[in-house]
Amino acid sequence: MTEEQGQGGQDSLSASSLSVPLANSPNTKSFISALGLDVGTKRIGVAGCDRTGLIATGITTIERTSFDRDVEQMQQLVNEREVQVLVVGLPYSMDGSLGFQARLVQKFASRISKALKLPVEYVDERLTSYQAEQMLIAENRSPSRNKALIDRKAASLILQQWLDSKPGNSKSYRLPHE
Repeated sequence: MTEEQGQGGQDSLSASSLSVPLANSPNTKSFISALGLDVGTKRIGVAGCDRTGLIATGITTIERTSFDRDVEQMQQLVNEREVQVLVVGLPYSMDGSLGFQARLVQKFASRISKALKLPVEYVDERLTSYQAEQMLIAENRSPSRNKALIDRKAASLILQQWLDSKPGNSKSYRLPHE
């Protein structure tokens, strides 16, 4: 078990009490803070993760009006959550190529990265919106009436995929009885 996993009860701490990195982690950061983004032309779904970097959760949906307003709202989230990296869903075509929409997302991600002074990592987001819609249908909710929720759920799926790909993360996590 790593020292991070041994820090029981972290999830119950408030965000304000985590303004200082947790102790007992030499040479590594003891928490991770990333924002997952599902970038669309009308909305940006935003997800965050718990401080252990194990669980992604939808936070908000930004209604896009202007780039400056997008930056302003994102900067507030970055400051509140001490964000270290932006994880952006890249909408590859089904054949694996980068189409028009993917290039628009890359352009936006590059601009927001510079404005927020944060690195960007991309995740293949094919079918995340579809998965999010299916989740709503399973909850007996109307996808057409919950577009903002779909965007948040898609952002959460994007961020969770990124978190799961990190070495030593949830894939290697074991329950105490194993």
